[in-house]
Amino acid sequence: MKTQYYTATTVDGFIADEHNSLDWLFEVPQGDADPFTGFFAGVGAVAMGSTTYQWIVDHEKALENPEAWLGPYGDTPAWIFTHRSLPAIPGANLHFVQGDVAPVHRLMTAAARDKNIWIIGGGDLAGQFADQGLLDELILGVAPVTLGRGAPLLPRRLTSSRLTLTAAHPVGQFAYLTYEVTGPK
Repeated sequence: MKTQYYTATTVDGFIADEHNSLDWLFEVPQGDADPFTGFFAGVGAVAMGSTTYQWIVDHEKALENPEAWLGPYGDTPAWIFTHRSLPAIPGANLHFVQGDVAPVHRLMTAAARDKNIWIIGGGDLAGQFADQGLLDELILGVAPVTLGRGAPLLPRRLTSSRLTLTAAHPVGQFAYLTYEVTGPK
């Protein structure tokens, strides 16, 4: 079982533009490969920041069309980290939480039943897990795009002493990089 931050990022290290848009991502050809389906088969619980959740609600119209959530995520339990009130997507297995990630991580571990925990977004949330030594792996789909500014991939200092490259391969125009993450010293 691993806690994994799996995300797409630009070459200059942003996961969304300055308006929290992912339009740049959908412009990049991925080819015929579908790395997400294989990855998600190993996921037993999801952690998500409120901005990512709100993007799904708004852009996928998930409140009116719950299948936009249920199609990709099914009944996989998701913990939404937020400091504000957010609407729940009908039929989704959601837990709205705030505060320290460590006690929530314990709940997620129990719910995942030996499957992996996926931190879907954002970068600061993944950083909070890394700060506490709870992040095991980074899986980055690096797109041939630069944004110049926006939401950073991981707004933390993680030096090479904490990151070990374990895989690198192309998927369409993306370079997928996988790093093992060790805890803080």
